[in-house]
Amino acid sequence: MKLKALLTMASVVTLAQSAAAAPLSPPQADALSRQLQAIVDDPAMPLPGLSVVAIRAGETVYSRQFGLKRSATATAPARPMDADTMFRIASISKFVATLGAMKLVEQGVLTLDADVSDYLGYKLRNPHFPDQPITLRMLLTHTSSLRDDGGFRWAPDVNLKDVLQPGGPLHGSGAMWSRDHAPGSWFEYVNFNYGLVATVMEAATRERFDRLMRRLVFDPMGLKAGFYLADFAPARIDDVATLYRKREKDGAERWDPQGPWIAQSDDFHIQPPVAPAGMERYIVGTNGTLFGPQGSLRTSTGELAQIMLMLMNEGRHGSTQILRPETVRTMLARQWTIQEGVNGSASGDGGTFHGLYGAWGLGTQHFVDASSVKDGRARGDRLVEGGGFTGVGHLGWAWGLNALFVFDPRTKNGMIYAASGVGADPETQPGRFSSESRFQERITDALYRGAIAPGAGK
Repeated sequence: MKLKALLTMASVVTLAQSAAAAPLSPPQADALSRQLQAIVDDPAMPLPGLSVVAIRAGETVYSRQFGLKRSATATAPARPMDADTMFRIASISKFVATLGAMKLVEQGVLTLDADVSDYLGYKLRNPHFPDQPITLRMLLTHTSSLRDDGGFRWAPDVNLKDVLQPGGPLHGSGAMWSRDHAPGSWFEYVNFNYGLVATVMEAATRERFDRLMRRLVFDPMGLKAGFYLADFAPARIDDVATLYRKREKDGAERWDPQGPWIAQSDDFHIQPPVAPAGMERYIVGTNGTLFGPQGSLRTSTGELAQIMLMLMNEGRHGSTQILRPETVRTMLARQWTIQEGVNGSASGDGGTFHGLYGAWGLGTQHFVDASSVKDGRARGDRLVEGGGFTGVGHLGWAWGLNALFVFDPRTKNGMIYAASGVGADPETQPGRFSSESRFQERITDALYRGAIAPGAGK
């Protein structure tokens, strides 16, 4: 009797789990696909291509691609998006780079609260606060007091020591350092933080950042993703989507939603990627910025889904433990909550980008479902109309690309999208309930209601 009862309970649990995670039925998937296709084809904000994944209860329930990976040219036909399409995923690169940094913390190679000077081999200080060490935790939470005003990417022959230290030949006016806020006291979203994270990783391991990420994360997970295109095989280069906008790449800011798509990045049908000049002389541990840890990862939404599922499963990918459960919990735990005028941007228009950034973990934005209106504009990090979805992850936008990676570790629900360009200025189409543009809100709202919300897929 007891055995029969146990078997019955197990069957009920299995059935419940299977039902909760069942893929969308064909009619439901078709309805969601039509909605997303309409967003891609919207004449007010056309998108060249879109790739999406929805995860419910720890299972992928919907994955689709729309539009083109590459527009037609005089010498080559158009190429449609497919499941293998890779994107220059912009700032979601920071989230992925953090996985490598946390693996080194787990191994004892790095320590979150040690002075990073110990790894770099020279004293790193904000010259306005010379007694305050800068730590890996500060770099990962954007509280280091670094700024992007002095730049955030340099050529292979540059040693960041010459940029960061007063008196260095590339220090200039010291615009990379905050004069007003000591390390650890103030949040400001800064790309340079991640160039320094990569440099610290290299200095601690004597291994180039892109190869280190492949060894620590990508190869153990069987991912094609990579930070350095010059090492990509031709077949992988062919998978990389060109990023577009309907405005000139440089110079004029005139948008033409009815005009042609103009390539902004990764236009490899013309010329394959090449190594930066001087790369053969690069000294590991001096300048990790050149590998683009802040925004140059190429990967697909399917690979990002594998990373998301790994984190949902406490660091396990199939039979391989990529990160220990306690490492995942540390990475995703809240480190910083913005109080405007106290420990974050006073106006909300700089460090917190109109209130979009409200809380942070280690390399992870915390989406707290905030929504308000200020000066007639919606503000906040809300992902779905009316609220109801909180999570951790990261946004990415650059060169026309717009992307999101977000999941709730408790419910194991998540959304991923990558749009390979925009046909109009996103600033002219603000959101209704967040700091994002309206087309971004429409994508996340459609994914949530069509594939994740209670009742979706049933």
